[in-house]
Amino acid sequence: MKRKITILCLGIVLISSCKSKNNPDKETEETAVEAKVVDVSSEVSIIPIEHATTVLEWNDVTLYIDPVGGKSAFEGQNSPDIIFVTDIHGDHFNLETLQEIATENTILIAPQAVADQIPSESTLTLDIMNNGDTKTYSGIEVEAIPMYNLREEALSFHAKGRGNGYVLTIGGERLYFSGDTEDIPEMRALKSIDKAFVCMNLPYTMTEESAADAVLEFQPKEVYPYHYRGRPDVSDVKKFKELVNKGNPDIKVVQLDWYPNDDF
Repeated sequence: MKRKITILCLGIVLISSCKSKNNPDKETEETAVEAKVVDVSSEVSIIPIEHATTVLEWNDVTLYIDPVGGKSAFEGQNSPDIIFVTDIHGDHFNLETLQEIATENTILIAPQAVADQIPSESTLTLDIMNNGDTKTYSGIEVEAIPMYNLREEALSFHAKGRGNGYVLTIGGERLYFSGDTEDIPEMRALKSIDKAFVCMNLPYTMTEESAADAVLEFQPKEVYPYHYRGRPDVSDVKKFKELVNKGNPDIKVVQLDWYPNDDF
Protein backbone atom coordinates (compact mmCIF):
# COMPACT_ATOMS: atom_id res chain seq x y z
CA MET A 1 0.00 0.00 0.00
CA LYS A 2 1.43 3.37 -0.96
CA ARG A 3 1.84 5.93 1.80
CA LYS A 4 0.82 9.57 1.54
CA ILE A 5 2.70 12.46 3.10
CA THR A 6 0.80 15.74 3.37
CA ILE A 7 2.15 19.25 3.49
CA LEU A 8 0.10 22.15 4.81
CA CYS A 9 -0.08 24.75 2.06
CA LEU A 10 -1.53 28.16 1.29
CA GLY A 11 -1.73 29.59 -2.17
CA ILE A 12 -3.47 31.26 -5.05
CA VAL A 13 -4.57 29.22 -8.05
CA LEU A 14 -3.76 30.86 -11.36
CA ILE A 15 -3.75 29.37 -14.82
CA SER A 16 -0.92 30.26 -17.16
CA SER A 17 -0.20 29.81 -20.81
CA CYS A 18 1.67 26.96 -22.46
CA LYS A 19 3.29 26.05 -25.78
CA SER A 20 2.03 23.38 -28.10
CA LYS A 21 4.29 20.68 -29.51
CA ASN A 22 3.00 21.54 -32.97
CA ASN A 23 3.64 25.27 -32.50
CA PRO A 24 6.71 25.47 -30.25
CA ASP A 25 7.35 29.14 -30.99
CA LYS A 26 3.81 30.32 -30.45
CA GLU A 27 2.36 30.74 -27.01
CA THR A 28 -1.30 30.07 -26.52
CA GLU A 29 -3.47 32.85 -25.21
CA GLU A 30 -3.79 33.16 -21.48
CA THR A 31 -7.00 31.49 -20.48
CA ALA A 32 -7.27 32.60 -16.88
CA VAL A 33 -9.03 35.78 -15.94
CA GLU A 34 -10.20 34.78 -12.52
CA ALA A 35 -8.06 33.92 -9.51
CA LYS A 36 -9.46 31.86 -6.70
CA VAL A 37 -8.42 32.08 -3.07
CA VAL A 38 -7.36 28.69 -1.76
CA ASP A 39 -8.81 27.37 1.48
CA VAL A 40 -6.19 27.70 4.20
CA SER A 41 -6.67 24.03 5.08
CA SER A 42 -5.63 22.85 1.60
CA GLU A 43 -2.79 20.33 1.53
CA VAL A 44 -0.39 18.72 -0.89
CA SER A 45 -0.40 14.93 -0.94
CA ILE A 46 2.84 13.25 -2.01
CA ILE A 47 2.19 9.78 -3.35
CA PRO A 48 5.17 7.57 -4.28
CA ILE A 49 4.44 5.28 -7.23
CA GLU A 50 7.81 3.65 -7.98
CA HIS A 51 11.48 4.65 -8.27
CA ALA A 52 11.25 8.23 -9.61
CA THR A 53 7.53 8.28 -10.39
CA THR A 54 5.47 10.49 -8.09
CA VAL A 55 1.95 11.91 -7.91
CA LEU A 56 1.23 15.22 -6.17
CA GLU A 57 -2.28 16.45 -5.31
CA TRP A 58 -2.93 20.07 -4.40
CA ASN A 59 -6.44 21.50 -4.27
CA ASP A 60 -7.92 20.51 -7.62
CA VAL A 61 -4.52 20.21 -9.36
CA THR A 62 -2.87 16.82 -9.98
CA LEU A 63 0.83 16.66 -10.86
CA TYR A 64 2.75 13.63 -12.14
CA ILE A 65 6.55 13.49 -11.93
CA ASP A 66 8.29 11.13 -14.42
CA PRO A 67 5.29 8.87 -15.04
CA VAL A 68 6.22 5.45 -16.42
CA GLY A 69 4.75 1.97 -16.08
CA GLY A 70 1.64 2.37 -18.20
CA LYS A 71 -1.85 3.45 -17.20
CA SER A 72 -2.18 0.59 -14.72
CA ALA A 73 0.54 2.12 -12.51
CA PHE A 74 -1.83 5.02 -11.79
CA GLU A 75 -4.96 3.06 -10.99
CA GLY A 76 -6.99 5.00 -8.45
CA GLN A 77 -5.15 8.29 -9.14
CA ASN A 78 -6.70 11.39 -10.67
CA SER A 79 -5.79 12.22 -14.25
CA PRO A 80 -2.84 14.62 -14.43
CA ASP A 81 -3.26 18.32 -15.03
CA ILE A 82 0.52 18.77 -15.32
CA ILE A 83 3.20 16.18 -16.08
CA PHE A 84 6.90 16.81 -15.45
CA VAL A 85 9.54 14.73 -17.22
CA THR A 86 13.17 15.10 -16.19
CA ASP A 87 15.12 13.17 -18.85
CA ILE A 88 15.04 10.79 -21.82
CA HIS A 89 15.83 7.53 -20.02
CA GLY A 90 13.15 4.88 -19.71
CA ASP A 91 12.72 5.18 -15.95
CA HIS A 92 11.72 8.83 -16.45
CA PHE A 93 10.20 9.06 -19.92
CA ASN A 94 7.86 6.58 -21.58
CA LEU A 95 5.86 7.88 -24.53
CA GLU A 96 3.24 5.13 -24.37
CA THR A 97 2.52 5.91 -20.73
CA LEU A 98 2.19 9.62 -21.48
CA GLN A 99 -0.23 8.94 -24.29
CA GLU A 100 -2.32 6.65 -22.08
CA ILE A 101 -2.63 8.97 -19.08
CA ALA A 102 -2.69 12.48 -20.61
CA THR A 103 -6.00 14.19 -21.32
CA GLU A 104 -6.69 17.06 -23.70
CA ASN A 105 -6.19 19.42 -20.75
CA THR A 106 -2.85 17.98 -19.58
CA ILE A 107 0.29 20.08 -19.95
CA LEU A 108 3.54 18.15 -20.38
CA ILE A 109 6.61 20.02 -19.12
CA ALA A 110 9.93 18.63 -20.32
CA PRO A 111 13.38 19.63 -21.58
CA GLN A 112 14.16 19.92 -25.28
CA ALA A 113 15.82 16.49 -25.36
CA VAL A 114 12.55 14.86 -24.31
CA ALA A 115 10.56 16.98 -26.76
CA ASP A 116 12.80 15.68 -29.54
CA GLN A 117 11.66 12.13 -28.70
CA ILE A 118 7.96 12.96 -29.17
CA PRO A 119 6.59 12.50 -32.71
CA SER A 120 5.30 15.62 -34.43
CA GLU A 121 1.89 14.00 -34.89
CA SER A 122 1.48 13.58 -31.14
CA THR A 123 -1.49 15.36 -29.58
CA LEU A 124 0.36 15.93 -26.29
CA THR A 125 0.43 19.59 -25.25
CA LEU A 126 4.07 20.29 -24.54
CA ASP A 127 5.78 23.22 -22.89
CA ILE A 128 9.57 23.08 -23.12
CA MET A 129 11.62 24.14 -20.11
CA ASN A 130 15.38 23.99 -20.08
CA ASN A 131 17.93 24.59 -17.33
CA GLY A 132 17.39 27.98 -15.72
CA ASP A 133 13.84 28.55 -16.98
CA THR A 134 11.11 29.64 -14.54
CA LYS A 135 7.40 29.57 -15.29
CA THR A 136 4.10 29.42 -13.42
CA TYR A 137 1.31 26.91 -13.96
CA SER A 138 -1.94 26.85 -11.97
CA GLY A 139 -0.39 28.90 -9.18
CA ILE A 140 2.70 26.66 -8.99
CA GLU A 141 6.06 28.27 -9.73
CA VAL A 142 8.36 25.88 -11.58
CA GLU A 143 12.15 26.25 -11.80
CA ALA A 144 14.16 23.96 -14.09
CA ILE A 145 17.38 22.97 -12.29
CA PRO A 146 20.40 21.32 -13.99
CA MET A 147 21.01 17.60 -13.44
CA TYR A 148 24.15 15.86 -14.68
CA ASN A 149 27.09 13.62 -13.79
CA LEU A 150 30.48 14.69 -12.47
CA ARG A 151 32.48 11.44 -12.35
CA GLU A 152 34.54 10.82 -15.47
CA GLU A 153 33.25 7.28 -15.85
CA ALA A 154 29.63 8.49 -15.63
CA LEU A 155 29.67 11.55 -17.90
CA SER A 156 27.96 9.71 -20.74
CA PHE A 157 24.94 8.86 -18.59
CA HIS A 158 23.65 12.38 -18.05
CA ALA A 159 25.21 15.23 -19.99
CA LYS A 160 25.01 18.73 -18.56
CA GLY A 161 22.12 20.72 -20.04
CA ARG A 162 20.10 17.73 -21.28
CA GLY A 163 17.79 17.00 -18.37
CA ASN A 164 15.98 18.97 -15.68
CA GLY A 165 15.54 18.70 -11.98
CA TYR A 166 12.57 20.77 -10.79
CA VAL A 167 11.83 23.06 -7.88
CA LEU A 168 8.09 23.47 -7.40
CA THR A 169 6.80 26.26 -5.18
CA ILE A 170 3.34 25.25 -4.02
CA GLY A 171 1.55 27.48 -1.55
CA GLY A 172 4.81 28.77 -0.11
CA GLU A 173 6.47 25.34 0.19
CA ARG A 174 9.43 24.55 -2.07
CA LEU A 175 9.78 20.96 -3.29
CA TYR A 176 12.92 19.85 -5.13
CA PHE A 177 12.99 16.76 -7.37
CA SER A 178 16.58 16.01 -8.33
CA GLY A 179 16.06 13.76 -11.34
CA ASP A 180 19.27 11.90 -12.26
CA THR A 181 22.25 13.83 -10.96
CA GLU A 182 25.35 13.85 -8.85
CA ASP A 183 26.09 16.36 -6.11
CA ILE A 184 26.49 19.22 -8.56
CA PRO A 185 27.14 22.87 -7.58
CA GLU A 186 23.63 23.85 -8.69
CA MET A 187 22.13 21.41 -6.18
CA ARG A 188 24.45 22.56 -3.41
CA ALA A 189 23.45 26.18 -4.09
CA LEU A 190 19.72 25.60 -3.61
CA LYS A 191 18.04 27.84 -1.04
CA SER A 192 14.99 27.51 1.20
CA ILE A 193 14.02 23.98 0.16
CA ASP A 194 11.32 22.44 2.34
CA LYS A 195 11.19 18.96 0.78
CA ALA A 196 14.09 17.52 -1.23
CA PHE A 197 13.71 14.31 -3.23
CA VAL A 198 17.27 13.16 -3.81
CA CYS A 199 18.48 10.27 -5.99
CA MET A 200 21.33 7.88 -5.13
CA ASN A 201 21.96 4.87 -7.34
CA LEU A 202 25.11 3.58 -8.97
CA PRO A 203 26.50 3.59 -11.55
CA TYR A 204 24.06 6.20 -12.87
CA THR A 205 23.89 8.94 -10.24
CA MET A 206 25.78 9.17 -6.94
CA THR A 207 26.73 7.41 -3.75
CA GLU A 208 24.97 7.74 -0.40
CA GLU A 209 27.98 9.74 0.82
CA SER A 210 27.79 12.22 -2.05
CA ALA A 211 24.04 12.63 -1.66
CA ALA A 212 24.32 13.21 2.08
CA ASP A 213 27.17 15.69 1.65
CA ALA A 214 25.13 17.75 -0.82
CA VAL A 215 22.05 17.67 1.42
CA LEU A 216 24.12 18.90 4.35
CA GLU A 217 25.24 21.85 2.25
CA PHE A 218 21.86 23.06 0.96
CA GLN A 219 20.03 22.04 4.15
CA PRO A 220 16.43 21.28 3.21
CA LYS A 221 14.00 20.98 6.10
CA GLU A 222 13.20 17.43 5.01
CA VAL A 223 14.87 15.03 2.59
CA TYR A 224 13.23 12.07 0.89
CA PRO A 225 15.66 9.49 -0.53
CA TYR A 226 14.17 8.16 -3.78
CA HIS A 227 15.45 6.67 -7.04
CA TYR A 228 17.87 4.38 -5.13
CA ARG A 229 17.60 1.14 -7.11
CA GLY A 230 20.88 0.73 -8.95
CA ARG A 231 22.57 -1.97 -11.03
CA PRO A 232 23.21 -4.41 -9.49
CA ASP A 233 23.07 -2.98 -5.97
CA VAL A 234 20.41 -1.03 -4.11
CA SER A 235 21.67 2.05 -2.28
CA ASP A 236 21.74 1.94 1.50
CA VAL A 237 19.18 4.56 2.51
CA LYS A 238 19.71 3.79 6.21
CA LYS A 239 23.35 4.76 5.77
CA PHE A 240 22.26 7.94 4.00
CA LYS A 241 19.96 8.81 6.90
CA GLU A 242 22.73 8.21 9.44
CA LEU A 243 25.14 10.47 7.52
CA VAL A 244 22.60 13.28 7.23
CA ASN A 245 21.50 13.09 10.87
CA LYS A 246 25.09 12.93 12.10
CA GLY A 247 25.91 16.09 10.15
CA ASN A 248 22.68 17.94 10.94
CA PRO A 249 20.08 16.35 13.23
CA ASP A 250 17.60 19.11 12.35
CA ILE A 251 17.16 17.75 8.80
CA LYS A 252 14.35 15.22 8.84
CA VAL A 253 14.92 12.16 6.64
CA VAL A 254 11.59 10.73 5.44
CA GLN A 255 11.51 7.23 3.98
CA LEU A 256 8.59 6.41 1.69
CA ASP A 257 7.90 3.12 -0.06
CA TRP A 258 9.28 3.76 -3.53
CA TYR A 259 9.46 0.04 -4.37
CA PRO A 260 6.13 -1.50 -3.29
CA ASN A 261 6.82 -4.68 -5.26
CA ASP A 262 10.26 -5.25 -3.72
CA ASP A 263 11.62 -5.97 -0.26
CA PHE A 264 13.80 -2.87 -0.09
